[in-house]
Amino acid sequence: MTFTYALDEPIAADLDEAKGLVGGKAANLGVMARVLGLPVPPGFAITTATCREFLTTGWPAGLDEEIRARMAAVEEAVGRRFGDADDPLLISVRSGAPVSMPGMMDTILNLGLNDATTAGLARAAADDAFARRCR
Repeated sequence: MTFTYALDEPIAADLDEAKGLVGGKAANLGVMARVLGLPVPPGFAITTATCREFLTTGWPAGLDEEIRARMAAVEEAVGRRFGDADDPLLISVRSGAPVSMPGMMDTILNLGLNDATTAGLARAAADDAFARRCR
């Protein structure tokens, strides 16, 4: 079973099928990247089937490894490393569903910021105030 898909990876025959597989946000980001050629930052989505498996039987075996591989691909694409105290890669995590569901806008922005990475972000951006506002 494939647990994750890159945002720019073709995953389904049409948009509705893609939404069922990775949720509306990720499916539409895929259209923006692949079909429209818009500059979408690298990322990946965990499938809705993976979520259902987690809710039914717990954390799927192999999911950790797949997430690590996807994170490594994102790190490679942007030239930054998650948790790097000198030039950190910041991640945003968004919830998604096949259909819009009111109240399902759980979002974590700038995952990976701590004291060390905030200092690194301030140095990389040459702006202490910007880095502090990101926390």
